[in-house]
Amino acid sequence: QVQLVESGGGLVQAGGSLRLSCAASRTIFSISIKNMGWYRQAPGKERELFAVITSGGSTNYADSVKGRFTLSRDNAKNTIYLQMSSLKPEDTAVYYCNAEARRPGAVFLSNYWGQGTQVTVSS
Repeated sequence: QVQLVESGGGLVQAGGSLRLSCAASRTIFSISIKNMGWYRQAPGKERELFAVITSGGSTNYADSVKGRFTLSRDNAKNTIYLQMSSLKPEDTAVYYCNAEARRPGAVFLSNYWGQGTQVTVSS
């Protein structure tokens, strides 16, 4: 009921910047999108959550990206933006957008995922 489309990944040199976007579309208008965020998964590692933004715009970051990444949200467009700066080779991973949403009448939130976008940082 919520589709997430990511864009903006690619190859960048260490120290460079990239901006990722994640646009959410609802197949049922009454679905309420709550928290949105970004996970990433490097080869051979588990998927990790590193940035979250609430519907009110409050953000939280993992220590590994704090001070370098900035997450913002446009509720009118149901889109979040991840500005990544001072990128390091260890930031190389597939980046996944995530959204938590409540369907009408539901008690619990449902989880939705984007297809993932590759970010590669060369040294």
